[in-house]
Amino acid sequence: MKKRVYLSLGANVGDRAANLNTAIDRIAALGKVTAVSSFYETEPVELTAQPWFLNCALELETEKMPRQLLAGILKIEKEMRRQRVQKKGPRTLDIDILLFGNSIVKAKGLTIPHPAMHQRRFVLEPLAEIALEVRHPVFRRTVRELQDALPAGQGVRRASAPRHQTSGLELQIRNEKTSS
Repeated sequence: MKKRVYLSLGANVGDRAANLNTAIDRIAALGKVTAVSSFYETEPVELTAQPWFLNCALELETEKMPRQLLAGILKIEKEMRRQRVQKKGPRTLDIDILLFGNSIVKAKGLTIPHPAMHQRRFVLEPLAEIALEVRHPVFRRTVRELQDALPAGQGVRRASAPRHQTSGLELQIRNEKTSS
């Protein structure tokens, strides 16, 4: 059974856009990528003495279970030389599972929905681009409502489109053309 999953991707070391595009390509092996947001330049949060991030959100249809998906994501991060040297520190790639259908998962090393997504503009801005009306299964609020509730601050600005497409709508149109 396919599940609709939303991921957040970020990078602030090396060629950030290339890192995100490579990760998107590799995530496609875990299911069908159905939408990718624009790339956003985002100010670091918590550990602020580091380069700005490039972030995006991605929608994935997958038959994997949450732990299987997490294992696949961790493998991609490792292949792309993600090093966990400093908590919240600089990284070549960070992939977080934000939402997994309407599932609520609380297990060692895995919490879904992501426990801090509702507090992070760098997550909600890209996510809103592809999933504005998707509802958070714990808070019962849409991504739009979560985004509107954020306090001012956290620098986030649209930077560019990913290599793959500019929006979920464009990807949907392309998929319809290729399947015709």
